[in-house]
Amino acid sequence: MFKHLPKYTAGIAAAALLALSGVATTAMADPVKLRISTPAVESDWHAKMLTVFKDELEKKAPGQFDVEIHLNASLFKQGTEPAAMQRGNLDMAMISAQDIAKQVPAWSVFTAGYLIRDPDHQRKVFHSDIGKEFYQMVADDMNIEILDVGYLGTRELDIRGDKKIETPADLAGVKLRMPGSDAWLFLGNALGANATPLAFGEVYTGLQTGTIDAQDNPLPTVKAAKFYEVTNQIVLTHHLVDAIFLSMAKSTYDELSEDQQKLVHEAAEVATKYNNEHRIADEAKLLDFFKEQGLKVYEPDVAAFRKKVQQDYLESDFAKDWPEGIVERVNAIK
Repeated sequence: MFKHLPKYTAGIAAAALLALSGVATTAMADPVKLRISTPAVESDWHAKMLTVFKDELEKKAPGQFDVEIHLNASLFKQGTEPAAMQRGNLDMAMISAQDIAKQVPAWSVFTAGYLIRDPDHQRKVFHSDIGKEFYQMVADDMNIEILDVGYLGTRELDIRGDKKIETPADLAGVKLRMPGSDAWLFLGNALGANATPLAFGEVYTGLQTGTIDAQDNPLPTVKAAKFYEVTNQIVLTHHLVDAIFLSMAKSTYDELSEDQQKLVHEAAEVATKYNNEHRIADEAKLLDFFKEQGLKVYEPDVAAFRKKVQQDYLESDFAKDWPEGIVERVNAIK
């Protein structure tokens, strides 16, 4: 096509065509596929948060990422996501401090009751040097990159019967359902109750029949699972400000360019803020909802609960794995 051009000019034209061809090839490169697995249902803010993450990436980097969101544990069962990311079978998931603590014992500090005060404190802690240190532990020991922290909810007590609960002593003999792991059962006992392991799917019937007397969960879960139909009171102990960590397999993360890594962190921050704002607003509205359903809703002597729970943890085997001074450092963040 360049035969009628002078030799020198034809060479420049050919080089230009090759350069353009390279640009076109780069532009048409396959997008980075990111498969996300979550047990969340479509109506959950955590599920909607993932769509925000996807949309934010597409807005900032059109065509660079292909984000697949798999809800309802349809891709991997709840709790198996960390291992799937470590094996290279999954790109992204939302994991808990309890999940992490199974492999990184120092993380059990964030499963302890009354350490994180509220959602704002949670975000400040994990956006501080403390967060950087603990995220690095996960990267080093689990080969997982944490992108950002999201608010899962503040766990409260949901109880059958009319006995008023003011202090931990009032929970003596109360069969409090907890998830069946050592960390969860320890928390239930530290609150003063008789912690009883029971699968989540059996909680409604357990409360209905009296197999258990109480359960603990964030208020949106209490509503979604309709536990309020078989209980009489919500006791606002605020004993655990729970978190989820939007995470990526390090094998996937390390293959991204520096610009792409920056983009996924920024998208994660937008997504977690979206989740937090909506979940906090929902929790505030739910207090009136439960009162309308006929439940008593009140706050006990939270200071008495905090004192007992923190003391129990500090004297436990869990605390032996905590970095020296970590409780004081977390408490110092305002």
